[in-house]
Amino acid sequence: MQVRVQREDFDLSTEIASLRAGHRDIGAVVAFVGTVREMNSTGAVSHMELEHYPGMTEAALGAIALEASQRWSISDILVIHRIGSLQGCDQIVLAAVAARHRGEAFAACEFVMDYLKTRAPFWKKETTERGAQWVEARASDEASLAKWHTPA
Repeated sequence: MQVRVQREDFDLSTEIASLRAGHRDIGAVVAFVGTVREMNSTGAVSHMELEHYPGMTEAALGAIALEASQRWSISDILVIHRIGSLQGCDQIVLAAVAARHRGEAFAACEFVMDYLKTRAPFWKKETTERGAQWVEARASDEASLAKWHTPA
């Protein structure tokens, strides 16, 4: 299990090869790559600034990855989240899960992204021709998260 918060971009092929290395029982790798949208509901986005709280952010990502590994039978998990100033189409996040079977890998990867979107301490500011504004949490993200809660 590995989590990284970094300014520099990542290479998907290199990261997946590293995730698979040494795991001879892997039958599936599911990867999600999130990118900066060039458009939002108010117009063209010139760039996005991502901020975080060092130490707290890495711990939160680690806790999300650990919970996924406890819920599903997976071989390994990788989460990379970028910070700093990003342009349209730049990669923001990679969540990758390796497992013996695809169902486990898909479920764990979706879980990681749903938790990351709602519970990881990142702050995003988009700049458009109208100026800069902080990106608010969406109700749809909270709804996606709700499906992972099991009633007591």
